[in-house]
Amino acid sequence: MVRKIENDHARFRDIVRGRIKQDLRKYISRGELIGRVGKNIVSIPLPQLELPRFRYGRVGTGGVGSGDGEAGTPLSGEPGESGGENAGDQPGEHLLEVDVSLAELARILGEELQLPRIKPRGRRLLESDVERYTGIRRTGPESLRHFKRTFREALKRQIMMGLYDPARPRIIPIREDRRYRSWNLKRVPESNAVLIYCMDVSGSMGDEQKEIVRIEAFWIDTWLRSQYKNIVTRYIVHDATAKEVDQHTFYHLRESGGTKISAAYELVDKIVSRDYSSDEWNVYPFHFSDGDNWGSDDTRRCVDLLRDQVFPRVNLFCYGQVKSPYGSGKFKKALDEHFAGNEMLVTSEIQSREGILDSIREFLRHGK
Repeated sequence: MVRKIENDHARFRDIVRGRIKQDLRKYISRGELIGRVGKNIVSIPLPQLELPRFRYGRVGTGGVGSGDGEAGTPLSGEPGESGGENAGDQPGEHLLEVDVSLAELARILGEELQLPRIKPRGRRLLESDVERYTGIRRTGPESLRHFKRTFREALKRQIMMGLYDPARPRIIPIREDRRYRSWNLKRVPESNAVLIYCMDVSGSMGDEQKEIVRIEAFWIDTWLRSQYKNIVTRYIVHDATAKEVDQHTFYHLRESGGTKISAAYELVDKIVSRDYSSDEWNVYPFHFSDGDNWGSDDTRRCVDLLRDQVFPRVNLFCYGQVKSPYGSGKFKKALDEHFAGNEMLVTSEIQSREGILDSIREFLRHGK
């Protein structure tokens, strides 16, 4: 019975997984999953699901479609009624809340977008202490008793004392025979990453543009957290000046004025060079803007900063240009022209929420 329940549960999980993959673009573009996250679990609303099963009837009896009757006759045999004053009798679509772990969502995202596993660059590894049960002790809790070692010690003792009878083998461990597993601390390499999100918060970036950035950042986080043990996230906002803020301010701040993108890149360079050694951290800056910049002189300053100071310290620099009715969209074109063929830069154009999935694929498909 337990095995049958486990098999049914596994089938149900596969059905849920298939439904999520089928509607992944819808779930990503709607963004409601972000508000359903808790303790690394996401609650996802799915249409009602039923496991397929056979239902047996009596041999020789009729079924639906057999016997007397007219087209349109209800199965109950009662005539149907219609009218504007009567309450509807048709069932609506029921939603089932299904809990899915962020790790499972990351696997679904990786499979659907065919994302490669991330390969940490160079020696960007830290070491951490991990407990491994590799030793044997004479004392310990009964939950850690090593059965085979205890049995072997008892057998050795009985043979040495002449108590072992091959014709009637009976091994009875005593207190001195018991052996217990013990742990040792082992230094293991551990990959660590820092995500630096930069966003233009000038007047041309409206609420819809910020929501697109928020949704995309959530899914980028979900994937990268499945690739690295530790993730640190930093947030930068900019208009004509740049400053570091917390997550809530990042997504809700609304300012006006001009846009000077070089201020954000200068702050990125300062944070990375001060806090995150290139030998120990995998660094991923993501910049989102509508493509407006103060002028060609500042764009050239941005190019110089990226080439000379930012690129040597990061794994990958990603620029996402969110379409805005007020933005010119010229900055992406300038980056593409200056860094054509440079693998350190990936750019994407996000026309609407429907373009989020394609932008994520463009950013993460390189496996860097």
